[in-house]
Amino acid sequence: MTSVAEPDYWSLLGLPPDSDAKQLKRAFRREARRWHPDLNGNDPVAEERFKLVNEAYAVLSDPRRRQAWETGAVPGGASDDPFASGFPDFEDYLDVVLGRASTSVEPEPVATPRPEGAPSARTEPPVTSPPSPPPVRASEDLESLVELTPEQALYGTTVELTLDGGMVVELDTPPLAGDGWRLRLEGVAAGGCDHFLQLRVVTPEGLRIDGLRVHYRLELFPPDAALGCAVDVPTLDGPVTLQVPPGSSSGRLLRLRDRGLEMDDRRGDQLVEIVIVIPADLGDAERALYRRLQELALEADGL
Repeated sequence: MTSVAEPDYWSLLGLPPDSDAKQLKRAFRREARRWHPDLNGNDPVAEERFKLVNEAYAVLSDPRRRQAWETGAVPGGASDDPFASGFPDFEDYLDVVLGRASTSVEPEPVATPRPEGAPSARTEPPVTSPPSPPPVRASEDLESLVELTPEQALYGTTVELTLDGGMVVELDTPPLAGDGWRLRLEGVAAGGCDHFLQLRVVTPEGLRIDGLRVHYRLELFPPDAALGCAVDVPTLDGPVTLQVPPGSSSGRLLRLRDRGLEMDDRRGDQLVEIVIVIPADLGDAERALYRRLQELALEADGL
């Protein structure tokens, strides 16, 4: 079976398609902060994802472009790369995109009347108290890893945890939980600290569960990503053949419709994230080809 992949802007922002403008803006701010290159050490994967987040918000926040994307009339992305000359500072970027105005008001000096002929009073700088030191904690928060099956994450389950000192705690995990969720047990650790449970919901095939959605990282060699390819990917219902479009970069999300978990009358999708990998043991012929590609790229840039 062959599935046709397509970009999914809603899933890229972690939103359902019926989200309103306020939810869209909040999700965009969260994902932009998460993937901004300044906050990720100029990670090329983060740069590519940041561009996709920007593209998703630009399309979904514009009713005309959003309608065109949803109907498939025209491509949703912008034709020009707005970050070709670099990435702006994160806060400045949000000010421009979200239309926030940054203003500051300087306090005006208040003149105090004085009797005629009296000497002028000296103006002393205000005295500010040093910031209070952070509170001292008796011990650090603790964290345990709890592995769940997709079914347990979907419907919720009871987890039994034995703490230091022999205390046994039972906790009901919420339904529609996902891999990486952290649940807090407040004040149960030594010194009144919290104990966190980090949920791990990953199948042996590498499928990560998040509510009804399923996530999968698809590693590709550069030629396959550049030219496109057909590759088998695992799903909860067995492997399917996915057509990867040419020119796919790391961080690109492809959607397999209705390949996620099902609850009541709802069924999620599976999101496939492209990850480009370079073989560690390149041969002489392969190195020569990469060197030639590098030369061609420099020639195209006029260097």
